[in-house]
Amino acid sequence: MSVQERKERERANRERLILATARELAEQQGWDAVTTRRLAERIEYSQPVLYSHFRGKREIIGAVALQGATELATALRAAAAAAAGPRARVTALARAYLDFAARHPAVYDTMFQLDGGLAFAQDDTPEPLKEGFAALLENLSDVAGDGVHPGLFTEVFWAALHGLATLTRAGRLPPEDAERRTELLVDRLAVF
Repeated sequence: MSVQERKERERANRERLILATARELAEQQGWDAVTTRRLAERIEYSQPVLYSHFRGKREIIGAVALQGATELATALRAAAAAAAGPRARVTALARAYLDFAARHPAVYDTMFQLDGGLAFAQDDTPEPLKEGFAALLENLSDVAGDGVHPGLFTEVFWAALHGLATLTRAGRLPPEDAERRTELLVDRLAVF
């Protein structure tokens, strides 16, 4: 292995450590607790080393959002692939989305609530964000209904899932009705 390859590997490892530490701290204490000083202390590198990877917290949030989008797309595709039939697939997709939001609230926040400097729904949208949407679109296109644009249907379905995830997390919806809400969303929006 060349010196350059070793340095690149070490840099990639440091970057993974920074992001993993930021995620861990955010999941434990919220994103307000994630500061460059605190991250530098936890990873035992100086702040200049941290800044050599990310210009600041906003870029860290953006990088975590991209990781989250990739993880969400993977979870959605796996859930849909394991389901038999259109209704089961859409239900599994909805459950996987809501489960991801509940299990990874700090990551979910980076994707949809916090400013990570990422463009959404534009030509320069990063590929992981496009893949997150594509994982929904490819599983919802055939249940949009006649005359309904699949992309528009997917946006509405996604908005409903996001609303359920956000309101449930905020304690605005009683948790005991979560499954009934998911079934209602699938039954009323999707055409089988």
